[in-house]
Amino acid sequence: MLSHIAHGEVVVGPDGRTISLTDLPTPGIKRWVTRRKAEVVAAVKGGLLTAEDACDRYSLTKEEYQGWERLYERHGVKGLRTTRLQNYR
Repeated sequence: MLSHIAHGEVVVGPDGRTISLTDLPTPGIKRWVTRRKAEVVAAVKGGLLTAEDACDRYSLTKEEYQGWERLYERHGVKGLRTTRLQNYR
């Protein structure tokens, strides 16, 4: 169960548009494209859900989420491209 969900709230997403929980990828998603990763990081940064909630919701390890966050902070959305991970590490 999610411990902190800000129902009805919105945050600015990676492309400048507002996003809410309903805009986030659905739980159980298997294909993580750059945009989806960035949306999850933006949601956590904006307070829509906690990093722990994101990990629970998307079956991510703490380390995996933290890696996304680091790459996003350092390199923006482009840093989250799976084909580019080696270049940015």
